[in-house]
Amino acid sequence: MREKNLLILLFFFAFAVRVIASFLSPVPLWDETVYSNLGFDLSSNFLHYSFDGGWSDFVPGGMFPHAGFRAPLLPAIMSFFFLFDLEFLINLFIPLVGALSVVLLYYFAKDLFNEGVAKYSSTIFAILPLHSVYSGKILTGVLCTFFLILTFLSFWRGFELGIKKYKLFFGFFLSLAFLTRYTTLWIMPIFLLYFLIRYRSLNFFKDNYLWYAILVFFVTLIPYFLYSFFDYGNIFGAVLHGVEAAKYWGGVQPWYFFFLHWFEMFSIIGIVFLFSLIYIFYKKLYIKKEIYLLLIWIFFFLIIAIFVPHKETRFILPIVPPLVLISGFFINKLKNKKLIISIVFIILLISTAFSFGIIYNTYHNINTQCFMGVVSELEEKENILIVSENPPIYYYFVKNENRYYPDELNVYSIKNIVKNTDKQVYFVFTKFNSGFEYAKFEFLKEILSENYNEIYSCELDSNVNFIYVSNIE
Repeated sequence: MREKNLLILLFFFAFAVRVIASFLSPVPLWDETVYSNLGFDLSSNFLHYSFDGGWSDFVPGGMFPHAGFRAPLLPAIMSFFFLFDLEFLINLFIPLVGALSVVLLYYFAKDLFNEGVAKYSSTIFAILPLHSVYSGKILTGVLCTFFLILTFLSFWRGFELGIKKYKLFFGFFLSLAFLTRYTTLWIMPIFLLYFLIRYRSLNFFKDNYLWYAILVFFVTLIPYFLYSFFDYGNIFGAVLHGVEAAKYWGGVQPWYFFFLHWFEMFSIIGIVFLFSLIYIFYKKLYIKKEIYLLLIWIFFFLIIAIFVPHKETRFILPIVPPLVLISGFFINKLKNKKLIISIVFIILLISTAFSFGIIYNTYHNINTQCFMGVVSELEEKENILIVSENPPIYYYFVKNENRYYPDELNVYSIKNIVKNTDKQVYFVFTKFNSGFEYAKFEFLKEILSENYNEIYSCELDSNVNFIYVSNIE
């Protein structure tokens, strides 16, 4: 098959898989709604990146309403969809980015190795469970991975193939990756380590274009530094807030978390990769510059991710490109490579379909049906205040003022909410995404039932899915 036809086929296949992923759940994840809501607010005022617009994320470090701990590029991109009334395309944006990443990986693999490795690596990438699943979410991981592929592609073409303009692109795309996800900071030392191993000296610093690339990186970040300075009082305030946020959420997972989920994330490629490492070290191929660049990329990032207290599978999306490149390189060395890649592809297809099925079943149940019933009831209201556990999610569906239930939950704190607003107050509770312990839930329901009017309960599970209103006009 001709290269052009193969790339078209891979692109549309990868895009179709990722579009399916984007419609698996009727309710987006918390973080998805945060990024989308920030984009919506930015569409009204592009210079105001904050949580004082009638809703809020959990803001760590007592720094409310600052939003800088959320890297701003994805919300900034989302804002244009809202500005031009193209919201219906938002769910297709990350799938498109994911599919384009497959094409970019092909060109990167071809530059590093050859056309054979490019075909196998990009085919694997197109259907890999971890990347396919998160390409269906409005999250930063896939977009950051896209910019990282562009970064490494530009780095290789600039500093190894000697095409000077790509050295400048390297700095530019690295800055975009940083603006998408702050964990790009873990990527930056990889290039220094590569240069030190490659040249065994500091002579690479004599390359003027390296300094130009660094300059491009910082020039691109000037608007971000200005935002940070005016919002936080120093140019690094936003990223430091991000560091604080990393210690705030999600609890602590064991160091071996990623290995527990290895097969879930990578399916058969997780095993192929391990055999690839054995092959590389047995044949001493790690001395090849393209190989040790990829190995440094994988292991440097993975080691840092292992020691970060809070872990989620999506956090290691940035190592997916080098992992599939190493695997594609190994498969290309095998005698029956066409048969093997066919078997690998079928297993990946089954694994990804299985992952999709789990997500679909998880988010299509009584809890989500009742949640959407509550949303439908609220969508009919205007100029109200919604009080719930999930303001970002409700604001995503219903663009009214949202507030959290008070930390000190009692009849007085609830009544103070009503007292301090001139809006009708809608107290909402759903079992979906609730973090209340049962005793706290019972106490809340007792307060609401004794003081306010119930206007809605989900007939499928009315005890834990309801709306109370402060007064009825």
